[in-house]
Amino acid sequence: MPTTDLKSNISNLKSTYAIIVAGGSGSRMQSALPKQFIELCGEPVLMHTIKAFYNSQASPQIILALNAGYHQLWAELCSKHNFTIPHTVIAGGETRFHSVKNALDTIDDADALIAIQDAVRPLTSPDTIDKAYQCAAENETAVVAVKSRDSIRQVTNGVSIALNRDKIYLVQTPQTFQSALLKKAYEQPYTVNFTDDASVVEQSGIKITLIEGNYSNIKITFPEDITIAEALINKKSHQF
Repeated sequence: MPTTDLKSNISNLKSTYAIIVAGGSGSRMQSALPKQFIELCGEPVLMHTIKAFYNSQASPQIILALNAGYHQLWAELCSKHNFTIPHTVIAGGETRFHSVKNALDTIDDADALIAIQDAVRPLTSPDTIDKAYQCAAENETAVVAVKSRDSIRQVTNGVSIALNRDKIYLVQTPQTFQSALLKKAYEQPYTVNFTDDASVVEQSGIKITLIEGNYSNIKITFPEDITIAEALINKKSHQF
């Protein structure tokens, strides 16, 4: 995997943005409250995610794409937790694709670097964020991923075959791109094959560059993920 030895000094970067996509529901969490609002170590998951970008050297302008029906709840949570990190809240769309497109429409800078992040990845490290911006500055694209730790099988018409797990990467976020190419990619009509931002950009003919992620950069999807995330946060806090 290339670009694992990136420069730590990113002070020379162009303007940076982070689009936090928070359109998920609580269905798989068995919760009426969308998972980005569930408390993790005393604060909503979403606040941890925003803090990671705020604490990065890149210090991007943060845009939160959030379902319009939850804007008031988010404002109340920010007040309750005295959460004052600057960010802009916009209306999310019908799908992730449309939420990102809405956010892109608010960015006029064609030379910027734009990171797109799942709201429910609260353990993304500022260092990973900075490396993604640096890689995108050098290669136009940067998608965080880790190698599969498990054996992989593919099922077709009821028949399974083993795949080489050394060639399988599990994609995470942030996914970071040069602004002009990202905007152009999002001019394409939406299809169900657009499962993430990398798939949208790749469909437009752009090569995707992978950078090394971290296995602790988990996505909060199921109830047990909150327990795992809290254990990881507590472990990290005890190391300092």
